Amino acid sequence: MSQPQNTEPQSATSYLDLGIALAVNNWPALTLAVQSNWGGPTSTDKRDWLCGAISEMLSERPETDAEDLEDVLIQVMNDEFDVVVDDESAGIVAEQIIEIRNLTSRGEFGSVREMWEGWERRRAQRAASGGDVVSGFRRGEDVEQETDEEGEDGDGEDDDTDMGDAPALVRAPRERVEPEIDEDGFTKVVGKRR
Repeated sequence: MSQPQNTEPQSATSYLDLGIALAVNNWPALTLAVQSNWGGPTSTDKRDWLCGAISEMLSERPETDAEDLEDVLIQVMNDEFDVVVDDESAGIVAEQIIEIRNLTSRGEFGSVREMWEGWERRRAQRAASGGDVVSGFRRGEDVEQETDEEGEDGDGEDDDTDMGDAPALVRAPRERVEPEIDEDGFTKVVGKRR
């Protein structure tokens, strides 16, 4: 499921799964990573897997709290998308998911319904505007091009103040593997890690 399902859930578990999918799909850091294919050509599948893994974790380990879930979200972003999330958004998403779990376990589905309605509105707006763009983000090449076109403004201020609410995402540097040379002078071939 690349996006939350289009049907009304019928049980607390279905509402919880929908709430998890909505929270994960609405996370700007992950959305940018998926749209940019930072997790490779299976980025969308990795996001879907994450939704299922969270649901499974919450059902198998009911003692899971927001801190545990935040650690999982940060780890998945780092391992699967090579992204270091340092904007505290993982904690916000984790708290939202734990709150959804608490509400749905009590039979309170209103917040998930509201999230769903918001998702549908945004989807309709994206369709009307002709694109599936993450708001608040611009490609690095676009920013560089604008800077080159505008030239120096001479005010000495750092341009980082123009970023607004954009999360601070940092791609983790790739590890460089130094070649190993055996006693006969041959270089050992090392495959890419997956």
